Amino acid sequence: MRVALGVDHAGFPLKEAVAKLLQDLGHEVVDFGCGGQSPCDYPDAAVPLARAVARGECDLGVLMCGTGTGMSIAANKVPGAYAALCHEAYSARMARTHNGANVLALGGRVIGPELALDVVQAFLSATPSDAERHERRRAKVRAAEQQARAAEAPDVTDGEARS
Repeated sequence: MRVALGVDHAGFPLKEAVAKLLQDLGHEVVDFGCGGQSPCDYPDAAVPLARAVARGECDLGVLMCGTGTGMSIAANKVPGAYAALCHEAYSARMARTHNGANVLALGGRVIGPELALDVVQAFLSATPSDAERHERRRAKVRAAEQQARAAEAPDVTDGEARS
């Protein structure tokens, strides 16, 4: 699998351990994060990573910032990216299985490295359920996403936008 990895300065301490785990599991790591602990902005990693996952350039993504909240908010602005903020394995597994999440967000200041690795493994090992009830719910989310995009699109007639 190609797994995108993105961090800001607060998530950087977990980056090396997560990248090593991904490589040890045989995954290709595509790095979207900052290279150190100098302050950087979480959307600068989250948005490009989410786009790569939504386009299918990467299979899944893992984002890390201080709490994981900023990364998950930013990633979820990208259509086709479904980021879940998880701090334990059960939620990570259910986010993939039930909700079809394709991006995991972690809080580097919230969980330690060993727990983070467990959460990442749970997320990676799960697959979206094809049970009708889960697919029906995910389809409703996709429909809402499409409606939001359509509402934002300009109404164009003869090449001019209406006001």
